[in-house]
Amino acid sequence: MMRWFLSLIAVFALSGCGYNDFQRLDEQTKSAWSEVLNQYQRRADLIPNLVNTVKGFAAQEQAVLIGVTEARAKATQIKVDANDPASLQQFQAAQGELSSALSRLMVVVEKYPELKSDQNFRDLQAQLEGTENRIAVARNRYIQAVQDYNVTVRRFPVNLTAMVFGYKVKPNFTVENEAVIAKPPTVDFAAPSQPAPAATPAKMEAMPTVARTAPITSLLRPTSW
Repeated sequence: MMRWFLSLIAVFALSGCGYNDFQRLDEQTKSAWSEVLNQYQRRADLIPNLVNTVKGFAAQEQAVLIGVTEARAKATQIKVDANDPASLQQFQAAQGELSSALSRLMVVVEKYPELKSDQNFRDLQAQLEGTENRIAVARNRYIQAVQDYNVTVRRFPVNLTAMVFGYKVKPNFTVENEAVIAKPPTVDFAAPSQPAPAATPAKMEAMPTVARTAPITSLLRPTSW
């Protein structure tokens, strides 16, 4: 009887110290991470068909095609541990390289109208664009899940429970191209265009009657900004 009573007290104590919250949030981050991997894998599965389709119309673009293929291979070979900051950073870098390679491929596609009009390519492009959107959504959900978990790990007095059971802050995705984003934008004010020379009386006489008798508001309206 006493053992049952002590067990009941322990259950209530654990539920009040945040232990159950850690279980829920940890599972939430695992689920969100699985969806991130699922969407990245979906993109990787689309790439071979995309490359083969482009090759059929633009076989001479070997450098770009090989770059996409190699970037895909590198991204899919990485064994990522989401709890290891170095591993997560390596995974993110590889996926970023693949994104860059795909961007270069799409630039090349612009030179081949027949390829752009091919129905198979258009279907693959639509699927790829949809997958990129799903990746963005999955990443945002994972970032939010990790943030909720990390806040709980640091919050007093729940952080005492975290120390007892070994719950630690999880690494998160960083902003892509962080150095570029941190750089202030270059502001370039173009020189204002020179005003048109005033019309001479001879030119005024040569102007159509409609132009000379037009309302003053139309004459003041700028032709360009």
